[in-house]
Amino acid sequence: MAEALLARETPDRVAVESAGLGALVGEPADEIVETLLRELEIDITNHRARELTAELVRKSDLILVMENVHRQAMHARFPGSRGKVFRLGEWGKFDIDDPHGQSKEFFERTLDRVRRGVSDWTTKLERLAGE
Repeated sequence: MAEALLARETPDRVAVESAGLGALVGEPADEIVETLLRELEIDITNHRARELTAELVRKSDLILVMENVHRQAMHARFPGSRGKVFRLGEWGKFDIDDPHGQSKEFFERTLDRVRRGVSDWTTKLERLAGE
């Protein structure tokens, strides 16, 4: 969700890629996510999960995670990630729980939080780009 929304909000300015610490490599997005994003006119049918690698961490300027525990895990697994890992909900001071295996309503609430985090980051990145 976050990758698709960030890519839509920052199409020409930022390269957005998604990867996970415990990704089910090669798996498509959950059908509920596909449906919710399709309602926003975003097609993620070609999305496939991939594992986060040291190379991807190295080449990234900013890494957004869903929960503070993910940030801690990033720092433990990839010491070079310090200083560039933040929560998507950093500016609103909130974590975003993984909706995997949850109800459609849970996914909808998750999407609302993701949208809020994306909006906050988009605003922050635009301000930084203007300085």
